[in-house]
Amino acid sequence: MPPADPVPGERSTSVLDLRLVPFAAAAWIGTGVALVAGATAAAVLAGLASVGAAVVVGVSCARSGHRMSAEVPVTAFVLVAAAVFASCFAGTAAVRVHVAETGLVAHLARAGATATVTVVLVDDPKLPASSSPGRQVMVLARAISVSTAEGSHPAGGAVTVFAPAAGWDELVPGQVVTVRARLNTSARAGMTVAILRVSGPPADVAPPPPHQRWAAEVRTRLAAAAADALPTDAAGLLPGLVVGDTSAQLPQTRTDFTASGLAHLTAVSGANVSILLGAVLLVVRAVGVGPRAGALLAGVALVAFVVVARPSPSVLRAAAMGTVALLALVVGRRKQALPALAASVIVLLAVWPSLAVDYGFALSVSATAALVVIAPVWVQWLRVRGWPRAPAEILAVSTAACVVTAPLVAAMSGTVSLVSVAANVAVAPVVAMVTVVGAVGALVALLHAGAAAMVLTTAGPPLWWILEVASRTAGLPSATVAVPDGLAGAAVTLAVLVLLVVGWWRRGSPSAVCLTCLALLTLVRALPPG
Repeated sequence: MPPADPVPGERSTSVLDLRLVPFAAAAWIGTGVALVAGATAAAVLAGLASVGAAVVVGVSCARSGHRMSAEVPVTAFVLVAAAVFASCFAGTAAVRVHVAETGLVAHLARAGATATVTVVLVDDPKLPASSSPGRQVMVLARAISVSTAEGSHPAGGAVTVFAPAAGWDELVPGQVVTVRARLNTSARAGMTVAILRVSGPPADVAPPPPHQRWAAEVRTRLAAAAADALPTDAAGLLPGLVVGDTSAQLPQTRTDFTASGLAHLTAVSGANVSILLGAVLLVVRAVGVGPRAGALLAGVALVAFVVVARPSPSVLRAAAMGTVALLALVVGRRKQALPALAASVIVLLAVWPSLAVDYGFALSVSATAALVVIAPVWVQWLRVRGWPRAPAEILAVSTAACVVTAPLVAAMSGTVSLVSVAANVAVAPVVAMVTVVGAVGALVALLHAGAAAMVLTTAGPPLWWILEVASRTAGLPSATVAVPDGLAGAAVTLAVLVLLVVGWWRRGSPSAVCLTCLALLTLVRALPPG
């Protein structure tokens, strides 16, 4: 798009601080190679990165007369440091992969053995997309011990359990259970050491820890209050918008949200965190609470939200991304937001290496980066052309997030929603209201169910609007188009987006628009899906 002119009275866009970005990218690449290609490839990458770093330093010093001084380009030092960083992350991830691959659980999985495994759940049981309701659930867990004919042995590693819904659907994270399961290897890259296939209910079910009991109570009472106050479709949608609980969501609602590009609203994301923390900060400022006390209250609210939404890696990732987005959009510290985002990526990858190959992590990081880097520029561009601030921000934020995530969505699902931007712009004014009202209703439900139902009744009209937008946009002809999945789909989508940006840069001239539309249709129809 054309460069934005300054808007009188507006804050100017500060220069971005990119110093941590190469290190975040290096950490991501190094960890991803270790998980996808294995420990050997990671070791090779670490060696090549080290050699490359030495070559860069040598060439730079030679060009500067063998003097290690300011004459040596800063870029060379950044590349060297990033290469070393990639080596460290690749090596660390390689060690963790090796430990996981050589453990007892992985050995039994490669043999297709049957064993008694004790696990601790790390997430709620969920219904897989390919499973019929009530038949089978999937739950992420961590192995604690394995019992075979030779006896009981300590174990470790992430596992995925597939089991009948009966006896499993009421379990919550933190509970320790024992199962008799057939073990298989996982086909997906990551730190999952085995797939556990269970044919019955768990045995020796331990009670959940106190904080998870409280979280389960909050979620249950919120769902009950929503069912009392709202129509069935809205009652199933509200818990998903507030805490990511989609257990009561109707199948048609799920289909409409996927086709319209609104499915991200019902997953715990950085947007939830930004909205809730923003509401807390507004309240504490309105009542005159000081900055330190306000920050403390916001921190307490963040911890409470993470506990209720479940402290899984995906939720903690959303908490980190949401905090960064809030820093960029509410506080206005765009210059500091990008280093905070890069630092969050580095820390999250260090703690949970499997995020390097997680689509949700990539979507969250890219969407947050769009809010920090692209959206402010687009807001200024719209403002100098007469747009009021609120509509400009809604359009810029929704468009930026959709544009940067579209190639990833195409690679993941093999489809692209052509109505995603319009749907997200249409619902943006009411999403924050629903989220805040739902959060207040969840707190009130702990005290009085009837009062909570009265609070949640006010969310009825905006929920109706969100459902209506999803249904109408999903029902439009060619609301979604099929593209090749994987890298091919991402490349096709990226090419189309580049042409669209070129058309915008040409200020929407008829020839540019026609060329863009023709390219869109040609690229999408030429390559078959799959």
